[in-house]
Amino acid sequence: MFARKALAVALMTTAALSASFGVVKAASVADWQTAIARTVASKQVYPRSAMMRQLEGSARVKVVMDRTGAIQSYEILQPTGHNVLDSEIERLMGRVNPLPKPPAELSDDRLTIILPLNWTLQ
Repeated sequence: MFARKALAVALMTTAALSASFGVVKAASVADWQTAIARTVASKQVYPRSAMMRQLEGSARVKVVMDRTGAIQSYEILQPTGHNVLDSEIERLMGRVNPLPKPPAELSDDRLTIILPLNWTLQ
């Protein structure tokens, strides 16, 4: 049987969030991004049927959240190309809701992030 490679979950903010912050603000935002990446990685599942069929894939998901971290909406910007993995994205969004609360330095009522998700067999 194939072993599951560590699921790489990175996090990028939209251009609006990555505008010039001071050093303290940038560190606070970076800590928040890391917290989101850890939350997603801890709840991301490699579907058994995808492992059995040796399916791998990468996706990009746009997530809109409120000030509490509650997911208001999400959109799969780049699907994996496999229905079983794309269906897992929908389940994952339910498991990670709410995401970690944004830092006070980000004062917008709604925040948009892009989550790159990967499923890779080793």
